[in-house]
Amino acid sequence: MNPIQPLHIETPLLESRRLSMLSGKSVWLKIEAMQPPGSFKIRGIGLACQEYAKLGATHFISSSGGNAGIAVAYAGRQLQVPVTVVVPETTSDRAKNLISQEGAKVVVHGASWQDANELAQSMVGEGAAFLHPFDDPLLWRGHASMIDEVARTGFKPDAIVLSVGGGGLLCGVLEGLKRNGWQDLPVVAAETSGADSFAQSLSAGRRVELSSITSLATSLGARQICEQALKLSERHAVKSAVVSDRAAVLACESFLEDHRILVEPACGASLALLYEQHVALEASTRPMVIVCGGVTSTMKQLSAWSLRFQQIGL
Repeated sequence: MNPIQPLHIETPLLESRRLSMLSGKSVWLKIEAMQPPGSFKIRGIGLACQEYAKLGATHFISSSGGNAGIAVAYAGRQLQVPVTVVVPETTSDRAKNLISQEGAKVVVHGASWQDANELAQSMVGEGAAFLHPFDDPLLWRGHASMIDEVARTGFKPDAIVLSVGGGGLLCGVLEGLKRNGWQDLPVVAAETSGADSFAQSLSAGRRVELSSITSLATSLGARQICEQALKLSERHAVKSAVVSDRAAVLACESFLEDHRILVEPACGASLALLYEQHVALEASTRPMVIVCGGVTSTMKQLSAWSLRFQQIGL
């Protein structure tokens, strides 16, 4: 019997000439922005949806303000399973439209993702499966596949750079490093100020819950990271780096110009470490950045943010 075809694609691994010249390093990019729904989320969410469908799920329910919801909606359409995504009131029209475009039902509820998540979980009835946007071992296993792909090329970076929101990508990458025998590779985890729950948790040695998300990088907007992310970070060399919203937006603009790929500020947080030659990467000579993608931002919006930073003198 043939194995089930995954819902994600194998993405390019490319050396960035521009970032390499700028930083004096050999900078590599894992281009997860090329995934069909626009972000790495489909790796884990696709796997989870396939597993739940095999178990007989007749409805997928999720909570998300953006990329996770789009990934669930995409997976549901591919698997012909109805999807409902509960989003908070802060979710952009663009994100809601992209979820609806995949044929999913969008329910708007609450001022934050936590409010939307509570309602989503209460809606799970007989035959339905709940898809958490970041805190699920199935997601981590699926996200780990990107490290499998890198290992198969024969290339081994000397550091992994990624963005952290709720911690799902971090958990998946650390799982992937372990199963490929790459536990020696340090990970640099980037966040924006105002969405830095991981940095604060790492510093405190316990999970810290932010009172609110003040960063415009809303895809990093989990007020508290998942427990597994902190637990794994205690066993693996994980360094935290926090950048400003301005740095993340400027990195998105520079990346668009340099590589012709549009990403959102949550992804820009990682790219900013290279564009700003951040101290967190000073010991690395061949870092690999996971270009996690994201489709909730537009070129027009990036330009508006950039103009606002200029006007206020940032």
